[in-house]
Amino acid sequence: MDKEQFFTDFNQGLHRIGRITMVIMIAALLAVPFAFGALNGVSPDWAGFVDGIIKVGIVYYPTSIVEFLIYTPMLGVGGSYLSFLTGNVTNMRIPCAMNATAIARTEPGTAEHEIVTTIAVATSAITTTLVIVAGVIALVPLQPVLQSEVLQPAFNNVVPALFGALGMQYFSKSLKLTAGPLALMSILCIVIPSLAAQTSTMMIPCGAFALIMAFVLWKKDQL
Repeated sequence: MDKEQFFTDFNQGLHRIGRITMVIMIAALLAVPFAFGALNGVSPDWAGFVDGIIKVGIVYYPTSIVEFLIYTPMLGVGGSYLSFLTGNVTNMRIPCAMNATAIARTEPGTAEHEIVTTIAVATSAITTTLVIVAGVIALVPLQPVLQSEVLQPAFNNVVPALFGALGMQYFSKSLKLTAGPLALMSILCIVIPSLAAQTSTMMIPCGAFALIMAFVLWKKDQL
């Protein structure tokens, strides 16, 4: 069996396992509230439930589609299933996968890239679980430290600091291409502060603007 055929068969196996585990996860998530409701003899207000789903879905359904289209090529098959199954995709899995592929210098779509992203995401998930366990055990003893006013600014800026450091290594590869979208998003977030919390939604105009700039620079042979 050649390398390409093995890679194809391996990914097909990942798809099969990934679909099964995702179905189990969704069933488990839905089963818990309904199980508690059945044990306590209560049921949801279905009119309110549908109304809430519609209001939330307006924001999260487009976001989930955008995140899938953007993150899947970055994470590969195994990394994508693991990321969407364990959560913390934006603030944990993506940085770990991108850092690992940058160190390994792999190209998206290759077998090497798939292996590196899968190992990186799996390691991240295991580490997160261990940290959560340690945090739960040490939560009460460390509560005075965690609630310290001195440390609150640091906790509030963990994700921006993480993505700033991670993004800089990509920005530096093409400053001409980076300057426009970065300036546009910075101005929009300053003028309309609420947009800073809509990162997934803002990927659409930012990505479109970046593609237009890349095309213009390419046509001018400046990319």
